[in-house]
This record gives sequence, C-alpha cells and structure tokens, in this order.
Amino acid sequence: MAFVQFSQVSLAFAARDILKNVSVNLMTGTKAALTGANGAGKSTLIKVMAGLVHPDSGSRVAQKDARIAYLPQSGLTHHGCSLREEADRAFQFGYDIQNEIDSLGEQLEKGEGNTDQLLMRQSELISRLEESGWHRREGAAESVLLGLGFSHDDLSRQTEEFSGGWQMRIALAKALMQNPDILLLDEPTNYLDIEARTWLESFLQNYKGAFLLVSHDRYFLDVTVNEVYELFGGDLKRYKGNFSHYEQVREVELKTLIAEYEKQQDEIAKLEDFIRRFGVQATKAAQAQERQKQLDKILAKKIEIPESLKKIHFKFPPAPHAGNLVIRTRSLTKSYDGKYNVIENLDLTVENGELLVVAGRNGAGKSTLLRMLAGVDQCTGGEIILGSGVKVGYFSQDNAETIKGSESILEYVESHAPTELIPKVRDMLGSFLFRGDDVFKPLDVLSGGEKSRIALLQLLLSPNNLLILDEPTNHLDMHSKDVLMGALKDFGGTVIFVSHDRGFIEGLATKVLELNNGCHREFPGDYKYYMERIAAEEAGLVAAPETSKNSNSRSSQNSVKNAEPAVEKSAGKLSWEEQKKQEAEKRKAEKEVARIEEEIAKAEEEKSALEAKMGQPEVYSNGAKAKEVQGKIDAVSAKLDELNAAWEIAMEKL
Repeated sequence: MAFVQFSQVSLAFAARDILKNVSVNLMTGTKAALTGANGAGKSTLIKVMAGLVHPDSGSRVAQKDARIAYLPQSGLTHHGCSLREEADRAFQFGYDIQNEIDSLGEQLEKGEGNTDQLLMRQSELISRLEESGWHRREGAAESVLLGLGFSHDDLSRQTEEFSGGWQMRIALAKALMQNPDILLLDEPTNYLDIEARTWLESFLQNYKGAFLLVSHDRYFLDVTVNEVYELFGGDLKRYKGNFSHYEQVREVELKTLIAEYEKQQDEIAKLEDFIRRFGVQATKAAQAQERQKQLDKILAKKIEIPESLKKIHFKFPPAPHAGNLVIRTRSLTKSYDGKYNVIENLDLTVENGELLVVAGRNGAGKSTLLRMLAGVDQCTGGEIILGSGVKVGYFSQDNAETIKGSESILEYVESHAPTELIPKVRDMLGSFLFRGDDVFKPLDVLSGGEKSRIALLQLLLSPNNLLILDEPTNHLDMHSKDVLMGALKDFGGTVIFVSHDRGFIEGLATKVLELNNGCHREFPGDYKYYMERIAAEEAGLVAAPETSKNSNSRSSQNSVKNAEPAVEKSAGKLSWEEQKKQEAEKRKAEKEVARIEEEIAKAEEEKSALEAKMGQPEVYSNGAKAKEVQGKIDAVSAKLDELNAAWEIAMEKL
C-alpha cells in the first residue's frame, strides 16, 4: 500500500504561521478534499506534500518508489510537439523503468553481479510496470484526452496552438495518465466545462490510488470525496464524510465560537467608540487609556472564524418594472463563416422571473447566444424582441478590460453603488474576496480575476431587470458563490446565465435551454430534471424528439423545442393537408401573440404614465383627482391581467 505521511509539519512566512504541527497520512484509497478560507495556505500545504516546498520543521515520509503527481492551479504551458507526443511524456516513468529492466537483462546476460538479486529486482520492476498500465498507455492517453474534451483531430495539433485554459487541461490529463499512487490536484475543475467535470468525477470515483484535491465546486467535492481536511489558522483537522456533511458538522461545532466571536466584536466596537469619543478629553484621558489597554488584550486574543461562516447577504437594487414577456427570439441564427450555423432558427421566449441556464458543450454557442441577447454581437438572421421596460445588464469575463485607473477598489465600487447601498459596500467586497486592506488596492495593479469580480459586483449594483451572465462564478470561492446565488434567488427580475458549476446551476435554474451543434431544446424544469431526462434518453428509457437533416447545421439536425414526452412523434407522417393546416394555425397564433404583446406594451405605458401622474403634488394632494387617477390605474391593471392571461393562452397554441 503506497503512502505519504507528514508528521508535525510547520511552516511560517515572516511572522505568520501557515502550518502549525500539521500531520496527515495519504494512502491507497484516500479520497480527500482540502478546504479553508482564501489565503489559509491550502496551495502551500499541497506543495509541501508534493515535495516542492520544504517545511521549517517536521517530517515527510513516502513509501519507496511511490509515484506522486501534482497539478498546480495555473501557469503550465506546453510547446514544441503535438498533443499526442506531449501526452506520451506523462509516461516517462515507464520508460525509465523499462530502461532499468533492459539494463538488468544485460547484466544477467554478461553474468555480472548477484544473479538472485538482479532477478528479484527485475521481477519487481516488471510487476510495477504492468500494474501501472504503461503497456496500455496509448489507449489510456486517448481515453483521458477525449474525456477532458479534446477531439481526435486535436491529437495531431501542436500544443502551442491551445489557449491557456486548454493548456491546463493538458497538464491535468498528463497527471491522470500517469496513474500515480497519489494525486495532488489544486483546483482541477477551474478550466473544465460540465461535461469534462462529469467525466473527471467518474474518473476519481473509480480511482484506485489516493488523491487530495482543492476545489470551490461543492457538487464536485460531494460526489468524489469521503473525507475533508480543513486548514484554519495553521491547524489541520480531519472530518469524515463528503463536503456537505463536513459543512453541517462544522457549523454545529462552531456555534459556540460564532457566539463568542459576535460577543467579542460587540465589545471591541464599544471600546473603540469610547476611545474615539473621549481619548482627546483631558478629564477622560486616563479612562481612555485604560480602555485602550483592555482593547489591546482583546485584540491579542482576537477570535477568527472561517469566512464561509460569516453570513453576508445583500440584495440587488429594486428591479425596474417589466411586463410578463422579457425577451423573445424568432428564427435567430448566427454564422461566423457563412457555411455553418453556430445557432440556427432559435425560437425562444423568456418570461419575467425565469432563471434560465443555457447548457451545452464548449463551442455549442452558449456565449455567442448571450452576446446576441445582450446586444453585444449581431445575429446573422432572425430577430430579438425585448419586452416593454426591459433593462439589460450583461456580464462576461471581457468586462474586466474596462476596469482601470489609479483609484482604489473601494472608491471605484462606491462611485457605482446606489446611495442606500454605500454603507454595505465593504461587506459586499468581502463577499467577493476583497477583504481587509485589499479594498485599498489601485485598479491598475489588479489581476484579471480580481477585475472580473469587481465587474460582476458593479453589474449587480445596477438597477436592471434582465441579467445576462456568462460564467459569473469564475474566480469566486464557495462562500462567494453562495452569496451570489442567494442574491440572484432574491432578485426581482429575470436571469439568463451560463455556468460550469453544477451546484450553482442546480441551486438556481428554473428552466434549461440546451444548445448542441446548431440545434436547441428547451426543458421546462430545473437542471436536475434536465440531467435525469438526458440520462433516460441515453439509456433508451425515453425516446428523444425526432430531428431532420439541415445542410447548414454542423450536426445536420433541425432545432427541436420542448423535450417533454408529450412531443415525441409517432411513426406515421402528417399528410400534406394536415401540415398546411398546422402551419396556417401557427401563423394565426403568432399574429395573435404579436397583437396581444403590442396591447400589453401600450397598457404598461399607460399605467406608467398614470402612476407618474399620481406622484404629482397637484394630484395626490387633491382627494378627488387622486381617486380619479387611481381608478384609471386599477382599470388598466385589470386590463393587463386579462391581456397576460390571453397571451398565455395564445402562447400555448404555439
């Protein structure tokens, strides 16, 4: 049984203790997560385990010949060979073993050395090589690369052609291909889409060796680990069970600590207030000095709790009023080369309050669709119709490029925040990982990830009623994702988003739009239902809707809407007369929907005008006039209710 054992390991940077007498044992079968607040030292501990950082004290003992593979968060690049050749480099350990086997064979042929010892060593190496799967390396390499999202065509591409995110996928693939005794993975899901994450989940579930990983993806941790190590204040503590179980146990465990923390914070605030008010008065100077001594004693033993247990919550500015129809597309099509349509004939209706996730593999057109809906990119064909009063807020990683200047983070965010939220800006920045003195850093020195977090917060502080979010959880830790999800759930408007974090999607989405090589399907339910439906289709338990050929689509399939079992077609084909009748009814229904939508828009404008009139002093101060205007408002509201009901009936006919 392979193992790596650490005993009483300590490490300090300047006056700060990163690790204090940490002990941990990783052995065959270990499936563990390493957690802790940002800056707690998780990456440092993994580097110590990998033998890349030497501790100040303590011991690290590894079984002889135990193979350890380590994947950092970022920074790895590959060049000078094809992807297939780079993958083969992951098996260098096998080539080394084979060379030693060959060398031992030559010694035996020449009669050199102790024959029994040489034969024993050779037998041991042959066994190790066979167990490592080295002889099956080509198949293993291809399986891992395809599982992580590479295509067969990619295998012959030069590695320098791949972007930074795909470079890290290559590094992850090489770590997995080695089939090491112990895997140390620091944020392995950072650059993976959902399909690749799902494949990695399955790989780790069936992994025979040991692994320790850091991740901010709660769902990923829940399905892969059976124990959690928490690094807090330099101390390491082990908890049995998956990550959700750890959070439950830890929260109960820390209830007393949280109560003490809140009590201490209150005491600190009172002492600081007294010192601030009376420290300059001669008659109170002695008392202020005494309070300062008390404060210093408390601060010397200041209680700290994990950021994940500090319940930070904020709400968006009130969403402006919008009608029931928020956004609609008709035959929306997008092509970049004029030959293949990334998106084709997309008919989509999003209603007020819906939380729509756009799903699909990388390259399916998810970001392209969001850019078009936000008005950032132009469509090739079709149209996009915004509902009355809709105000769109759009976030993508590109937003970070606009954040620059010498002002501090705090100054920048406060300048973009509504007046009523300015007192809460520090807490909001804390929930987006800007804590302590970080808020005073100038914008020009920030990393791309830091600027991206600011751009997201800036958007959330704006009064919009339709949020279009492309990967909003990138660069956020688990606590920040929870804060964002809570704010979005309480949001009074509509959200269309793309995310690779399954836990975030499952906790938020109320509807799914699947894009697949030019085709699309809508799933009127949450993401869990969508995954169950797809699994049932793949297992043959439920028939997938029929598709027909289309020469302009990469998959040669037409768009298919609504994946409910009710839409599954029978084997018989409609007659020409029936088809024409259905098409005529559809056109009639579309005209009716358009007419009702126009009436709804006019009624909403009329209601807004009346509400504005009600706010005029000469109206609300005059009882008779106020009653008259209110009566008109009530009448328009009743009319809107009737129109919305008629719109729903008309939409059902489509």
